[in-house]
Amino acid sequence: MMGLPLGHVTGVPGLPRTAQLKALGNGVVPPQAVAALHYLLTRLPTSAIRRLFGLAV
Repeated sequence: MMGLPLGHVTGVPGLPRTAQLKALGNGVVPPQAVAALHYLLTRLPTSAIRRLFGLAV
């Protein structure tokens, strides 16, 4: 389980196992992505975060 709902890839009708593995091979694991964003955003200055999201500085 990669943090995705059951059947996210394997429940697609007609999708062969090799295609399922290929689809998952380049995927981002959602909990890992959240951890990476949290790590980065807690270390950036507020002004950089505001510019990143297009907010007034």
